[in-house]
Amino acid sequence: MKLSISSLPFGKQEFKYRLNGEFFNEIEASEVRSGSVDVALNVAHHQEGIYELDFVCNGVITIPCDRCLDDMEHIVDTSYHLTVKMGDALDDSTDNVLIIPSSWRTLDLEPIVRDTVLLTIPMMHTHSPGECNEDMLGRLEEHAARGYDSDEDFSEPPTHRDTDQDTGASIDPRWAALQQLVDNKNNKK
Repeated sequence: MKLSISSLPFGKQEFKYRLNGEFFNEIEASEVRSGSVDVALNVAHHQEGIYELDFVCNGVITIPCDRCLDDMEHIVDTSYHLTVKMGDALDDSTDNVLIIPSSWRTLDLEPIVRDTVLLTIPMMHTHSPGECNEDMLGRLEEHAARGYDSDEDFSEPPTHRDTDQDTGASIDPRWAALQQLVDNKNNKK
């Protein structure tokens, strides 16, 4: 997906692209399993060496649910504006402005589009309530952490002891040492 910068006439141009499973499979370390996203690119070339690019991306990608790991669909509906300027060297340190060397004749759009689409994925992505794989949720419940009483009061630290009074088992010495520090601090008050 390349844009031939050197041959763009003055004025506005429109380009259309479709991102499919092959596009997403080539992205390293991506959690996108598949997708179909339409990209509309409007390019405005008003003066020599300056281009205004407006990307509009609409479609659906398939990603794993963070809760049950089954596939879920994520709707992509986003836009991105980028100003491309010709300069002496590549400089992408400013948001929404990309300076490319004057010697470049084409601009690779794949990284720009890839990042635009991937940034739509929320940090935590889960199915809507009731849509997760019930079998997987049951398995997670089987392996959930246990061993504390939800009514237990954690506002006060437990008293120092080297053995658990209920079971007679020894307490990890690191916890005992930390408890000793707390006890010393409380005794100084």
